[in-house]
Amino acid sequence: MKKVETYKIKGWKETETGLLVAENKEWVLVKHIPGDYVVDGYKLYKKKFIKKRSSKSEENKIKKVLQLKKIKSKKPSKFKFRSTANMLRFMEKNYGLFEFQDNVENELFYGKISKIKKGKLTIDMIGTDGKIEKKYDFKFSLNKIRSITFKTDYFESIRLLMKKQNK
Repeated sequence: MKKVETYKIKGWKETETGLLVAENKEWVLVKHIPGDYVVDGYKLYKKKFIKKRSSKSEENKIKKVLQLKKIKSKKPSKFKFRSTANMLRFMEKNYGLFEFQDNVENELFYGKISKIKKGKLTIDMIGTDGKIEKKYDFKFSLNKIRSITFKTDYFESIRLLMKKQNK
């Protein structure tokens, strides 16, 4: 098992914790730990937005518990690191949707790609009821996306609601 780390993300007040799975020069992939010893899905952090990474006594305690729970730090099948746009495309192709956060810490965006042009992402927004809002026309800067999340309990719930809505 690799280490458990806590991340301080630029522009966010709260820290994020995860079990390190893999990393490349642009991204860090973790099994997300939203609190205490709970592991919930995967989270990618864009390295240019990580102000600080730490792995101290609290993280080592969490690691010991995860080892006792036999939690593995392996990548999901078919996963490869890509550019931000291609990572979102991969999530949509493999999971039907994506979730990301930008500079606004307390906002999560669920969606499908409507278009990508000149570094701007336009999405079809997916609401908490699973309905797809095709006329959502806000443009996100791909350069401001700090994290991409997938396979969490909430993500899977939105995915299932979306599938039911589209039958």
